[in-house]
Amino acid sequence: MNDTMGQVIRLTTLEGQRVELVDKMIGSGAMKDVYFSPDRSYVVALFRDPQDAQARERLMMIAGSYRDGIFGQVGGDYWNEVFCWPTGVVEHEGKVGVVVPAYRKPFFFEFGSKNDDMLGIRGREKEGKWFASAHNQSRFLDQRERGNWLNYLRIGIRLARAARRLHAAGLAHSDLSYKNALIDPRTGDACLIDLDGLVVPGKFPPDVVGTPDFIAPEVVMTSHLDRHDPGRHLPSIATDRHALAVLIYMYLLYRHPLRGDKVHDPDPQRDEALAMGERALFIEHPLDLSNRIRADLARDSELPWKDTRKIPYRVTGPYLTPLFDRAFIDGLHQPGARPTADDWEHALVKTADLLQPCVNPTCDQGWYVFDNTYSPACPFCGTPFVGKLPVLNFYSSRRGGQFTLDDHRLMVYTDQSLFRWHVRRNLSPNERLSAEDRRRVGYFVLHNQVWWFVNERLPDLFDLDRNSAIPIGGRVALKDGIRLLFSREPDGRLAIVQMVDA
Repeated sequence: MNDTMGQVIRLTTLEGQRVELVDKMIGSGAMKDVYFSPDRSYVVALFRDPQDAQARERLMMIAGSYRDGIFGQVGGDYWNEVFCWPTGVVEHEGKVGVVVPAYRKPFFFEFGSKNDDMLGIRGREKEGKWFASAHNQSRFLDQRERGNWLNYLRIGIRLARAARRLHAAGLAHSDLSYKNALIDPRTGDACLIDLDGLVVPGKFPPDVVGTPDFIAPEVVMTSHLDRHDPGRHLPSIATDRHALAVLIYMYLLYRHPLRGDKVHDPDPQRDEALAMGERALFIEHPLDLSNRIRADLARDSELPWKDTRKIPYRVTGPYLTPLFDRAFIDGLHQPGARPTADDWEHALVKTADLLQPCVNPTCDQGWYVFDNTYSPACPFCGTPFVGKLPVLNFYSSRRGGQFTLDDHRLMVYTDQSLFRWHVRRNLSPNERLSAEDRRRVGYFVLHNQVWWFVNERLPDLFDLDRNSAIPIGGRVALKDGIRLLFSREPDGRLAIVQMVDA
């Protein structure tokens, strides 16, 4: 027996599976103490307080039927990447616990903080709070940990996709926040944790009200009421939608959407309750300017992100901007008006197709939403785009063979890829895609000042203007106004090329 490792305890889950834990605590949260398995492939988290019959039933259902319902569907393997989902329930020395997969390697800091890891975070979990504010990023984190704007979009897609799947199963997270979302901005990876507290509306109430910064205003406003009072709002799918919108806003803009400089009350606690509850107000509200952030009062480490005039939320593009309006204007105090997780997922995917790499090699963000309504430039470093750029505007056939403009465009850059979900309107890049549908079907390249599309896997690619097929392995020059038919399937798309001069 290795004393430094601790004693190995063998247990049987309530479902009948054999598990082991090393009797040496590796972490402790608000409610649980955590122990590794001998091979460190999973952990056992034991609740410190006794769990009543209802709590046990909830844990059994989360690790059992609810897990099976999500992981057992088509594409279920995908959820191993975005959920750290309990796989079993145990009892040990009178304590109830859950068996949970260990966090994957990308979710631990490799380089840590500046100045040779002055904070001692190297090797610790990448809790999202480190990345959600400009101050934390610029003051504390090693540049190699900070990622780029494209990867924060990818993180948003994964979080929206995870929330969408929970909500489709009738579940709410209850504490969706940067404390319960591990992210890796170096790769765009994200994973929801602490799923043993899932809320089943009407059956299992939440254990917590949430994490400050992410608690919906209606929950803050009624938190003083007894939890059984019919007027009290508890965490639900509607409050998850608020938290998801806050997360996406913070990961793209490194500031909180409600924390402006308006003072509601001289008492700090009362002021906080009003600012996050009854009088919550979007800092970028187009009509009520009273909660604007004063850039002259911001710390240097918070700029330029806290200057909403320099980096307004409109830099997120034409698909995300209206969703932020719905989340923080229409739906801030009207939960039914909030965008769904599905709304966010689709908007984030379409926004990713509008990204353009910044030509400035020292730009911290590296990518931005290309806006050709005016002279395009990176909003983060100010570097203008110079040259000609193709934009593919997608059309699809819905009735009678007539093509209708889709609300979807693809910005082109060297080595940009075309995928099957661009080619067919009814395909979406989600967990249900087959391995074949995930492969790219072609790519774009600039050669001798001419933009080309190279056909790798499209048997039906057709140039309608030249009335000629482009075979697999062939290429077609992209010129203003040319029409390319990608597929002859009923939902196949037509692209009309628009050349943007900048």
